[in-house]
Amino acid sequence: MKEGPWLLLLYALPTPRNAERVNLWRKLKKFGAVQLKTSGYVLPDEPAHFERFQWLSKQILDAGGEATLIRVAEIDGVSNAQIIGMFNHARASDYKELTSACQDALARHKKGKTAELAAETAKWKQRFEAIKAIDYFRSPAAHDAQMLLQRVEKALGSQARASIQKLQPSRFLGKTWLTRPRPGIDRAGSAWLIRKFIDPNARFVFAMEPAQYPEALPFDMAGVEFSHQGEDCTFETLVKRFGIRDEAALVMAQMVHDADLEDEKFNRCECIGINTVLSGWARSDIPDAQLLAKGIECFDGLYSELRK
Repeated sequence: MKEGPWLLLLYALPTPRNAERVNLWRKLKKFGAVQLKTSGYVLPDEPAHFERFQWLSKQILDAGGEATLIRVAEIDGVSNAQIIGMFNHARASDYKELTSACQDALARHKKGKTAELAAETAKWKQRFEAIKAIDYFRSPAAHDAQMLLQRVEKALGSQARASIQKLQPSRFLGKTWLTRPRPGIDRAGSAWLIRKFIDPNARFVFAMEPAQYPEALPFDMAGVEFSHQGEDCTFETLVKRFGIRDEAALVMAQMVHDADLEDEKFNRCECIGINTVLSGWARSDIPDAQLLAKGIECFDGLYSELRK
């Protein structure tokens, strides 16, 4: 969706109208509107959103309040990029709630409560689609939520999974690999693993959708071959698919798993610090390629220490 113009709804309700205020807040949340200051909400300027704000304005007026609907190209004191960041932050919070619920369910699944997991999966998929419908600027958090949902579905059918087909690194020389922007612990670790054990000259590009680089090999993205599989993070998937048996790399796979999935499966905390540092760098203005290079350097140091 394009950056602006925007629809701005300004309103005021009489103090006693608490029920109307709560009802209005719920509808604004359902529509994916973000709040500016106390009583101003923003949506992208689209016909459906204009109709929704008109409808809410009428409800506010009927409740004895005041409502003003404005179409603006810019909002003074707030850049378009900041507004988009507010939308993505709001959707990231929604996706985080979903992923937390899925992680809790996966933990219960490990204890044999498969029936509960099966009953809740359909509900979570519906919730994901509902969030996605108001994810107007394609929050990066959507990929993490979608991959976790895929893990849940694969956990349900884990007994029926076929054996893993091993791949030869020699067939993957000279390739370009694609992943999402602002790489974190699993993507940085996977890129290091690719350079170290598959192709030392591998190139990396960044995009939200594989279709943007159709010739590249996507990894750590939803719905692709080299991503989360079952209970494994992408680093572990690559280790298994390429038959990597290096002892230090196998230990690092456990560290990346625990830092990325936060399920304490291996009780490894060594990569949590690296993950925190990468998250801090990701909030800066450095390019994706430089961020990935910094992450690879961290893994080079960790590997050297483990090899001692």
